[in-house]
Amino acid sequence: MKKRSVLVLSVLLVMSMLMAACGGSNNASNSSKSGSADKGGVKTVKIFQFKTEIVEGLNELKVQFEKEHPNIKLDIQTVGGGADYGAALKTKFASGDAPDIFSNGGYAEMEMWFDKLEDLSDQPWVKDLIPLAAEPMTKDGKVYGLPMNLEGIGYVYNKDLFQKAGITSTPKTITELEEAAKKLQAIGVTPFANAYQEWWLLGNQGISVAFAQQDDVNAFIKGLNDGTASIVGNERFEKWSNLLSLTLKYGQKNPLTTDANTHLALFAKGEAAMMQEGNWAQTLVDNITPNMNIGMFPMPIDDNAEKNDKLTVGIPANLVVNKESSSKEEAKTFLNWLVTSDMGKEYIVKKWKFIPSLSTIPATPEDIGALGADVWSYVKDNKVYGLQSSKFPDGVTQEFASVIQQFIAGKLDVKGWEQEMQNAWDKLKK
Repeated sequence: MKKRSVLVLSVLLVMSMLMAACGGSNNASNSSKSGSADKGGVKTVKIFQFKTEIVEGLNELKVQFEKEHPNIKLDIQTVGGGADYGAALKTKFASGDAPDIFSNGGYAEMEMWFDKLEDLSDQPWVKDLIPLAAEPMTKDGKVYGLPMNLEGIGYVYNKDLFQKAGITSTPKTITELEEAAKKLQAIGVTPFANAYQEWWLLGNQGISVAFAQQDDVNAFIKGLNDGTASIVGNERFEKWSNLLSLTLKYGQKNPLTTDANTHLALFAKGEAAMMQEGNWAQTLVDNITPNMNIGMFPMPIDDNAEKNDKLTVGIPANLVVNKESSSKEEAKTFLNWLVTSDMGKEYIVKKWKFIPSLSTIPATPEDIGALGADVWSYVKDNKVYGLQSSKFPDGVTQEFASVIQQFIAGKLDVKGWEQEMQNAWDKLKK
């Protein structure tokens, strides 16, 4: 319609005829702004997300979705793999290139972006959300995001190497973990592959255990924000530092220059028996060593077996819709298709090995892999701690990682580390 309008600007009679036939150029323009596709036109949905391991699958789904919805095109962009997605997202909005769909971690991150979030409570998939999955993006009874999946975080281990070393059960205490490390070392295997170059592994996922094991984690975080609680002198943080030191003692050389790809290769090639990872590592390990005999167990920080035998489980990302988008209805169409179409559901569990966040997406251990099956077993037994990092002030995870890396490098002792962790929180809290 816009091209026609330009061509007939100088021919009033023809312009009036065209406008009569098409309902008027102003109506067409207003329709485009409201988010629905122009008659015969195409709307683009820009998706900005950070899960690098699903990029190939997303692009394959894009082809099928666009075949079924010829008036909608998907523009998928990914920033992840250690890059700072949060900073990149802020740049997108600041530059006027805001996405229509983007990733959000929930809790404090939901609050930070709340004025941009579309209420999705009326979407057909909401009623099927697993309660644990719905929690991070629920406020005042309304749901603002589609959780992509459940993810467990702990130590991924090589079952064959454990058996070879005479380890008959997964460690449930830090003492048992050190005993297992000694047995692995005795057969010439590096117990831990440590990718401590990665900020997310330390400041987001690893440290979450120290928070989750507080007597009341939400009260503790509230206390950090209002000044009535402190990381300094907190027993759980000191115990977590003991676990970190144990992994260094029984890990490979140069952990601070080891990235995730390297520790993954060490593990998948059988050179190391354990690595801190999540069930998303299933497909990554499979790509290097198919059918590897692997499993997962929680990260113990002391000798309380009952307290330590809980796996960290969280929602890594929720897909949210920008309420200011002119393509938000098309964005909702895609999200609904992703979790209700046969192809979408198949990719979620079989291609990506995701533990689904909706009860209507069936998954078997064969679908989600050995790691996913272990995580789901902990979920079913209600032996889980929630991933806490989405409750942190914006930017704290990166600050935490920097401080932890200083501890690893020997530049801080435990007390100095605790103080610097507290300083990082105080600097960024609101």
